[in-house]
Amino acid sequence: MQSGVVDLRSDTVTRPTLEMRRAMAFAEVGDDVYGEDPTVNALEEAFAQRVGKEAALFVPSGTMANQLALRVLAPAGSTVVAGRRQHVVIYENGAGARNAAVQFSAVDDIDGTIDPADVAWAVEAASHHYVRPGLVCVENTHMPADGAPWPLDRLRAVAAEAGAAGLPVHMDGARLFNAEVASGVPAAAYAAEATTVMCCLSKGLCAPVGSLLAGPADVISEARGERQRLGGGMRQAGIIAAAGLVALDRMVDRLAEDHDRAHRLAEAVAERWPDAGCDPSRVRTNVVTWRHAAALALVDHLAGDGVLAGTIAPGVVRLVTHHDVDDAGVERAVKALLGAV
Repeated sequence: MQSGVVDLRSDTVTRPTLEMRRAMAFAEVGDDVYGEDPTVNALEEAFAQRVGKEAALFVPSGTMANQLALRVLAPAGSTVVAGRRQHVVIYENGAGARNAAVQFSAVDDIDGTIDPADVAWAVEAASHHYVRPGLVCVENTHMPADGAPWPLDRLRAVAAEAGAAGLPVHMDGARLFNAEVASGVPAAAYAAEATTVMCCLSKGLCAPVGSLLAGPADVISEARGERQRLGGGMRQAGIIAAAGLVALDRMVDRLAEDHDRAHRLAEAVAERWPDAGCDPSRVRTNVVTWRHAAALALVDHLAGDGVLAGTIAPGVVRLVTHHDVDDAGVERAVKALLGAV
């Protein structure tokens, strides 16, 4: 908690740990645009190894990583098959059309996954005057579906359908390590089903800034050039990369604590609003969502009790647990929820 407030708006509000601050203060640095920052290089190598890819690229944000994947994998004028509630579709301010000249073939993702049959349909539809797909995107964990991790067999089925059509797959793994911890499936096993994979260091892993995009060496080399075009070239970035190394090394296993706390919040939500669509058994990671007819008024009410919540769609409220909210903070939030209208 910070300043007596329980901030559950997002896990992006996490502050760097003391170990991260020390690592940042003493980081060895160089000019990353020239490939000379040893700490950035070490972070990229560590992440690539962790997810089983040839190379990785450090970028300022997850949105930039997703946009780089679109630019290097999806031909301009093609469609990207993705769940209609995925971050890349609705939470990146229309960037796909602006940056990559693509449009989305948005399919059902109510449970956080997409159906391989929907990929097959999009491919076949190109023979009937529909726009030809160029890429398949998945999100793991899937935020609007209460942070649902993908079942590995389902992911493999989607990847197989995409592969049969010659389509690359990009995984928006902003919370990939939440998926790993909740499911027991290693991040590398998930990433093996995708051409490229992105992960945010600045959410549950507590780094102050930065995300990584990993994939084949030639793809990442091209993405490095596109990063420059988007203004993402950084100089002595080892100062922030140092926190990312700590994040990968120290902050993954503790995500289980966030998951337990989110489940506690989900129980309170289900008790207070039993018909709001919040099923605690479905909350396996750190995101809790539910429907409320007066969502903005509810958010204001909770803020009055010192609990910050957010919304992700009209009439949909969200809470996200993270390192900076402890058990006492969760219980304070539970009390506020149970007393809300």
